[in-house]
Amino acid sequence: MGSIVAENRKSLMLFSGRGFPELAEEIGQVLGVAPTDSDSFEFANGEIFVRFKDSVRGSDAFVVQSVTEGVNRWIMETLIMVDALKRGSAKRITVVLPFYPYSRQDKKHRGREPISARLIADLLKTAGANRILTVDLHTAQIQGFFDGPVDHLFAMDILAEHVERKFEGRPLTVVAPDSGRVRVAERWTDRLGGCPLAFIHKTRDPLKPNQVVANRVVGEVEGRVCLIVDDMIDTGGTITKAADILFDAGAADVIVASTHALLSDPATERLKNSRISELVVMNTLPLPPEKQLDKITVLSIAPLLARAIREVFDDGSVTTLFGGLS
Repeated sequence: MGSIVAENRKSLMLFSGRGFPELAEEIGQVLGVAPTDSDSFEFANGEIFVRFKDSVRGSDAFVVQSVTEGVNRWIMETLIMVDALKRGSAKRITVVLPFYPYSRQDKKHRGREPISARLIADLLKTAGANRILTVDLHTAQIQGFFDGPVDHLFAMDILAEHVERKFEGRPLTVVAPDSGRVRVAERWTDRLGGCPLAFIHKTRDPLKPNQVVANRVVGEVEGRVCLIVDDMIDTGGTITKAADILFDAGAADVIVASTHALLSDPATERLKNSRISELVVMNTLPLPPEKQLDKITVLSIAPLLARAIREVFDDGSVTTLFGGLS
């Protein structure tokens, strides 16, 4: 006999970074597999050490890391986890990034600027990642930065179901907070049965990050519930100024649906003092107690991520989760 034939045994192993371990635990509960135990700590000078307590040889490894506040620390931990899995002979390594870091730096606006979203993809590939699984990228082109498969998930259905339940029977207008979000807003109008679309015409000074000048609203908003849709809420300047201009145009109510709640200061204070009645977000990032307002509703992304992980493990189709949009 000239060969040895072994039974093809696949094993799914889940690994959690320390950025938001509760999300990995929730994903594990849906999948029916607990995150693998590890020793993770920092030396006195800040260097990160990771060692997994169980053998990972031949496994289909899924590394879940929410790159939250302290972004660079969690990126480095993710790279070290991937390197440890590669050197431990994991068969395939998928990095699950519910929020893709540096996604706003996806192109050069002026000379001598980096394209940091591409750099993140290169670092993950160099570390040993075979695949990336992420949710609601800031721009779809980031999928092309990684030299390998990228599964781009959408939270729209989960957010839209909440909006439909809560505001059923009330006239609704979907609002794009700027011209760059119009395509996303169009998907929302289709998902919500063809309701009107509006957008805020605004200008932004490229020399002053997180500062926006909102000008006017274009579209049908008077007497209607206005739903502002965006991929992330950072300092809250965009949505709070958009809400003011919508109310000035006669909106009956303003709500916001966004996937990623970064909520960097002074976002919480701005939201608290704004006329926005509800902000609906996903738990792609942790929301600490001091940022949990009554008007913020947090929905879970874990079931969607778990389904996508299962499809990848079973060599199924992630695209079918979104009707071919992915």
